[in-house]
Amino acid sequence: MTEKTYPPGEHYDYPLIIKKLLNTPLIYAPDQEIIYRDKLRYTYRDLKDRIHRLANGLEKRGINPGDTVAVFDYDSNRFLESFFAIPMMGAVLQMVNWRLSAEQILYTINHAEAKMILINSDFLPILENIREKLETVKTVVVIAENDEIPATSLDIDTVYEDMLADASSEYDFPDLDENTKATTFYTTGTTGDPKGVHFTHRQLVLHTLSVSIALASYDTLGRFRSDDVYMPMTPMFHVHAWGLPYVATLLGAKQVYPGKYEPEMLLKLIASENVTFSHCVPTILQMLTTSPAVKDFDLSRWKVIIGGAKLSKGLAKAAEDIGITIFTGYGMSETCPIISLATPKTHMTDIDDDTRLDIVVKTGLPLPLVEFETLDAEGKPFPHDGVSAGEVVFRAPWLTKSYFKAPDKTKELWQDGWLHSGDVGHIDEEGYLQITDRVKDVIKSGGEWVSSLDLENLMSQHEAVLESAAIGIPDEKWGERPMMLVMLKPEFRGKVSADDFKQYMKKAAEQGRLPRYGVPDRYEFVQEIPKTSVGKLDKKVIRQMYQ
Repeated sequence: MTEKTYPPGEHYDYPLIIKKLLNTPLIYAPDQEIIYRDKLRYTYRDLKDRIHRLANGLEKRGINPGDTVAVFDYDSNRFLESFFAIPMMGAVLQMVNWRLSAEQILYTINHAEAKMILINSDFLPILENIREKLETVKTVVVIAENDEIPATSLDIDTVYEDMLADASSEYDFPDLDENTKATTFYTTGTTGDPKGVHFTHRQLVLHTLSVSIALASYDTLGRFRSDDVYMPMTPMFHVHAWGLPYVATLLGAKQVYPGKYEPEMLLKLIASENVTFSHCVPTILQMLTTSPAVKDFDLSRWKVIIGGAKLSKGLAKAAEDIGITIFTGYGMSETCPIISLATPKTHMTDIDDDTRLDIVVKTGLPLPLVEFETLDAEGKPFPHDGVSAGEVVFRAPWLTKSYFKAPDKTKELWQDGWLHSGDVGHIDEEGYLQITDRVKDVIKSGGEWVSSLDLENLMSQHEAVLESAAIGIPDEKWGERPMMLVMLKPEFRGKVSADDFKQYMKKAAEQGRLPRYGVPDRYEFVQEIPKTSVGKLDKKVIRQMYQ
């Protein structure tokens, strides 16, 4: 790198930038492996080489500091290379959610003003449908999945591996201002266009350091250290795969990227590569725990963070029953994302299994440098009594400062110096946060709040339930009444009734686990429950279906 000249007495103003995260693994673990499915394996030395080649290839094709490069890909080594090379050269990485509708994808790329697209060949049909409407994209580079490129009407500049092969393995990455924009992606809400969330180098580095401390330093379950084998099962387009590829790289851990999510491939990689640490949404965990193939694998060394949606006690127990160490991580797109982790404190070593399950399904304790509160309608904090529920608000040095080109939405996000989550919850005496609902999802029956998450958590513990969702439906007398959608396990179909579930919930109310007015009157059996593009229950669609 071309260094500036420093006169005597002038210090080096060390910037918190992404390229600095690469220094440590190249010293501590240069020969550690990074793996893609059963197709490719290379070392951290090779990762450095490929990051430099990628930057040179992008620059040759006109990418300059400040330009945006949009990436469509599975969880892969190519995405990891993009996590580093694109922001390190001063450009902006846009992680494209390929599960959105074509119109939403078109909006996000145009709104972000992307100049180039790197795209897995599996997703070329999506791009073909919108190419003529893209306003700023000049170049398309194809990632050849299975070393093949299908016939396409698109004007392709080059193939990803060819671009790297033709490029120099040395790139002069600059010392950027740490407040330089590094990444952007789009989060969808219940109404309106997707919102652009973005983060700086400084924010990503601080998030990486704090998550590393939270996962590695405390004497509790689920620790993530340099001798772990990491495999993400959260799309890398979703908030940097929760930022954990940056953590894994800083630690110099062995990394395994599974590509397209297929239960057999995931289980094969867990076994063959000795994967010990992952993260995913409940849907993926449920897919694995119910796979017939799971009985053939030893999962006793596997630690998994569940986020993106509520981890139910029933699913947590099902995971523990096959040996998985499980706990919750919580955050939002706007929080980079991890804000809290639901791990027991050191003094809780003697708790019984049921109490431990109650803890790991909580929203969790704040990461180092995170502050959160729950506020009443006047903006005053509620006491930390484990009961008083209000809107959850945050402060941390890595929270997004604004929505891209959306000042009105930013004013709703930030109020009185707090980022407003839109979640309702309470904080207990030990400092654990518990989200009880989204503000817009709270069921208000006869003037009293009923938590949809509490209802779903209770239903998950019934032996016949695979998955459930709770919504409020209009009621002339009470304003709203809770209703349950229920997916049954295959072996229980036709063997349980709506009345069976009502009696089950009534019994829970009699035991004090649910307010009596919260017992749902209606239970609908369904084959599938609508989900968002990142695996959350799509309450907006569900309400439209039943209202």
